[in-house]
Amino acid sequence: MTTRVADKAATLTDQDVARIREDFPILGVTTSSGHPLNYLDNAATSQKPQQVIDATSEYYSGKNANVHRGVHHLSELATKAYEDSRLKAQHHINAPLGCEIIFTKGTTEAINLVSHSYARAKLKAGDEILISAMEHHSNIVPWQLACEATGASLKVAPIDDRGDIILEEYEALLSEKTKIVSLIYVSNALGTINPVKDLISMAHKHGAVVLLDSAQAMPHCAIDVLDLDCDFLACSAHKMFGPTGTGFLYGKAEILKDMPPFLGGGDMIERVSFEKSTYNGLPYRFEAGTPNIAGVVGFGAAFDYMNAI
Repeated sequence: MTTRVADKAATLTDQDVARIREDFPILGVTTSSGHPLNYLDNAATSQKPQQVIDATSEYYSGKNANVHRGVHHLSELATKAYEDSRLKAQHHINAPLGCEIIFTKGTTEAINLVSHSYARAKLKAGDEILISAMEHHSNIVPWQLACEATGASLKVAPIDDRGDIILEEYEALLSEKTKIVSLIYVSNALGTINPVKDLISMAHKHGAVVLLDSAQAMPHCAIDVLDLDCDFLACSAHKMFGPTGTGFLYGKAEILKDMPPFLGGGDMIERVSFEKSTYNGLPYRFEAGTPNIAGVVGFGAAFDYMNAI
């Protein structure tokens, strides 16, 4: 039987709740009805603790500069803070290498990065992508676009009345034609925690690469990409106490290094000329332009907060 988020909820005392509420300034708001604000829409976005708000503000007030391309004091401070957040993300999911963490605008952009840079370069007519019937549209539309561009087909594994993937039917849909499997780890609508390790293993037996949408899983589950053996994993900061417009894609280095750039310009360039440009190494090849530096710094503070509570 598939686990659900509610089944894993920790039992908190009134003192625990009061202590945690104090970390979130917005929870001090009084509603129009005169009651303290109670916020339950974390599947859409989480509120931000003071520690994350402070880290973002401190970047702008004391470290505001571009990263990776300056040798002055502020740029060095900003670059260190930015790269420290990459290391925190790496350690949080037990990724082998820091260069396997690519900062994005969030889960949606991370999935689109794989859809454009990996799928469109690899797929051809007759190939198949497999998703499940419980996917968020951010894990549906990018694959539909990839299929339209390449002639591949999109297959959908059904779910039962409990909201669980029907494992026998999922396995039956896998074949040598299956090149990509993209699955939600935790459902935003159902709370289902999918048995992703088993699903990944089944897909790998047929040679498919697997992407996990972990937007909802990251706040609730201990994630170890080495143990799961997923090929890609996408997440958003804003659902785990971090700023909006920030997230990351994890990808195995041996796969990422063979993928063409997703966007062009800025830090993804190694050498540029009018005749030909060469591209930067990992992870910067996929981080075009000036990134959301303040958001990434705040993301690092969110990791710190999650590890502390």
